[in-house]
This record gives sequence, C-alpha cells and structure tokens, in this order.
Amino acid sequence: MSDSLILERTQRFLSLLRHCQVLGMSVERANSQGLTLRLPYSEMIVSDRESGLVHGGAITTLMDTTCGISTACALPELEICPTLDLRIDYMHSAEPNHDVFGFAECYRVTPTVIFTRGVAYQRDINEPIAHVVGAFMRMGKSSAAKAPERP
Repeated sequence: MSDSLILERTQRFLSLLRHCQVLGMSVERANSQGLTLRLPYSEMIVSDRESGLVHGGAITTLMDTTCGISTACALPELEICPTLDLRIDYMHSAEPNHDVFGFAECYRVTPTVIFTRGVAYQRDINEPIAHVVGAFMRMGKSSAAKAPERP
C-alpha cells in the first residue's frame, strides 16, 4: 500500500472521532512505518491554569488514538480495532505552550490482535514524555464497512 493511501486512510479515520476533532488533533505523518499525530496546546488540555501543564488524560487520549489508528498503517484493508490493553509510562510532564506529538507503530500483527508501541513527545522524539504499549482486537474488514459514514 502506498504512503499516500495510508495518509489518506489515517486522516479519514481521525476525522470520524469527534473528541479528536474537538481537541484539534491532526495527522502529522503516516506511512507503513507508523503514525504521528499532533495534539495542539490549548486551554482545553491544561490541568492547572497557573502552571499551564498538560493534563495526563490528554496524553492518554492522544496515545490511545495514535496507537489505534496506527493499525491502519499495518493492515491491507481498514478494520475497526478496539483497544484491549493500553499501558502508558509517564517520564515527565509536558511543557506548557508546546504541542504534543504521539508516534506509534504496529510491531506485531496476528489474526486476532495487533500489538503497538510508541511515544509521546514535544520537541524531540528522543526525549519522550511517555512510552506506550497497546493491544488492539481485530474485528475483520467487515466491521469497517459497518462503521457509520461521517455526515
């Protein structure tokens, strides 16, 4: 599958997720190697207005979404793959006034489960805010056909 098709598929997938639209998430990069999403810094994701620190729940949402959509980078046809398990290890707080990026890749695809791993970061992917591993259930390509169309 071409990188342009993967990019189109991941953008379409992200556009169907209302909470991601509200948070302003966007696809930064997508190819067969993985997916990078951007979560723009805003007051909606701040845990404490005085410090401006990003809430951990926003990072969790970013990474669950990034890992989940990264399945579209690894599968030949789009499938709905709900989260079975997600583990996030936080290294440090996200800095105020900077966007947060999430990168995820699928490192193992089985007939029933897809295994992902990734990082959340701001300026440098080698200085992660958090590490994540996730498992996603494969429901088959027919599940994607049943997904509602966006109005």
